[in-house]
Amino acid sequence: MSIVKYLAVIFSLLLLSTGSLAQNYPTCSSAAADPDGDGWGWENNQSCIVSSGGSGGYPTCSSAASDPDGDGWGWENNQSCQVAGGGSSGGGSSCGTGSCPGSLNCPSGMSCGCYTVSGLGANKQAYLNAGADRRFLASAMMETERMDTNYAYGDNKTGDAFNAGATKQNWGMMRQCHAEWRGYSANDYAVSAAMNSSRSLDVQVYNECRNYYGNQWFAGHRNGSSGLANPNTQDINNFRTGYEWTYNQLAGHECDDVRFWVDIPAI
Repeated sequence: MSIVKYLAVIFSLLLLSTGSLAQNYPTCSSAAADPDGDGWGWENNQSCIVSSGGSGGYPTCSSAASDPDGDGWGWENNQSCQVAGGGSSGGGSSCGTGSCPGSLNCPSGMSCGCYTVSGLGANKQAYLNAGADRRFLASAMMETERMDTNYAYGDNKTGDAFNAGATKQNWGMMRQCHAEWRGYSANDYAVSAAMNSSRSLDVQVYNECRNYYGNQWFAGHRNGSSGLANPNTQDINNFRTGYEWTYNQLAGHECDDVRFWVDIPAI
């Protein structure tokens, strides 16, 4: 244990022994913050308490502010976390009722709807267990009915247009954002097919690409290099609007069989 961590832990234990509340300390967002396994970690220049994690192996969010929509899930340190005792359905659960809302407000000028798909909740949960958050779920929901990789190989595309994973990311973007694939050419697209059988890799690459491209991700995801070069077309803006609508509708439905759809023409 480093001297800084040692002193921090001693100070923490002294406070606890005098009646200070343990909840004044945030929960560590990662067990890696506690390499010696003593139950205390060091993150963001302060002590934190190592938790066994939320359901599905997720860390507990260190701050409720990481969950602005109150659905029980937050985003800290580039990964999903669960808010202790949070969630609109209580108990930290955000699975929802399994039923579609009574009414929907579709994006302007777009058709939308909701229905249930048997087994969809299990797929959602499997991706959550692999580290996905609502961003990933929304992207996958826009691509296939069951949010899986059971579609034509590469989505019938090759080269940089080749699609892989539940969110159908294109190879041109993935070979830039995923460090292990940098240096590969457009012709090496088959490498990314490994995402179709590895949810953890699928989620990892998705998160890396979202972080790497930022707001430009929508343009590149929708229209590849042409989209990145010209990111403000009406089609790209419509795609992003549809994604944001889907993301918002999923609040409280992260692991039930409810599927939301918005009419975005395939390209």
